[in-house]
Amino acid sequence: MNFSQVIEYCPRCGSDSFPEKAPHFFLCEDCDFHFHINCTPGVVGIVADNAGGVLLIRRGKDPGKGKFSVPGGFVDSNETIEAALARELREEVNLEMVAAEYLSSYPNPYLYRGVVFPVVDLIFVCEVRTLETLSASDEVESFEFVDPAEIDLNEIAFPSIRHGLERYIQKRVSILTRQKEQ
Repeated sequence: MNFSQVIEYCPRCGSDSFPEKAPHFFLCEDCDFHFHINCTPGVVGIVADNAGGVLLIRRGKDPGKGKFSVPGGFVDSNETIEAALARELREEVNLEMVAAEYLSSYPNPYLYRGVVFPVVDLIFVCEVRTLETLSASDEVESFEFVDPAEIDLNEIAFPSIRHGLERYIQKRVSILTRQKEQ
């Protein structure tokens, strides 16, 4: 079920005359309130070790329980993208982010408890202070560093993360190729 299918009442006046006039746009016929369903921002942090292995976490909770992902989560309403990224790295794997470089963004239809929420994931390549503090939170079943060439994208929990990892691998291969040519 899409998020728009659970909207029944106007959030301003409570009227049930609140039809979806266009995809993700509702208009109250009683008070003329306009309501748009916008994407929720999510942040994703790709972390690599000194050997170039990518930190993959095995999700400990649904959605995607038991599948691989990378650290990340939703942006709270009172924080910046960068603060959310640092918080998620700290909460999920106990890493302190010192720098982040934007890589790409992808839509992520996020199925949670039977409802699909529109999300857009902003993907970053992150530098952390040290990997010595790395540990799994209760949201993370386990973690491991995997050579990018050996990542099974079919085992990745979300399409946005798969696309982000593909982009990361393409960029990494391009950099390595240029270095060899010099």
